[in-house]
Amino acid sequence: MFEKLFLLVKNNAGKAVIDNPAIPARYHEAVINEASSSIIEVLKGQMENGRLKDLINYFRFSGVSNKSLVTGMVNKFANKLNNFYGIEPHAAWAVANSLIPPVMDELVKQSKNEKNMDFGLSNLLSKLNGNRADLSALVNEMMLA
Repeated sequence: MFEKLFLLVKNNAGKAVIDNPAIPARYHEAVINEASSSIIEVLKGQMENGRLKDLINYFRFSGVSNKSLVTGMVNKFANKLNNFYGIEPHAAWAVANSLIPPVMDELVKQSKNEKNMDFGLSNLLSKLNGNRADLSALVNEMMLA
């Protein structure tokens, strides 16, 4: 699942990363990895902080219920760009803001596609918790509530 997320980010990285003169070509792959890991870290953080219901609602209602989730991802990614790649804060934020929201929109769409089991919400959440628990019954219950 995480490699699929990396590919999703990579497929959306054209203008934000690949065609961006602020990001040297030698960093493209690493920056895409940073974007993917920022998304994963924020999603995991939501689960670890007991905000599973908010996370499910984000996916259930096409992302409109929790703008702070995406803002957290954008900020985390922008900070990584600034701290590890020397990209100026304003440029780093612009890159993050042009990449993370479209990736999350696509992730939400794919999570609702019953044919795409890799991004199914139950599978996604189970992978995020390290497969320590099958969350499908809980997710199904919360999706119906």
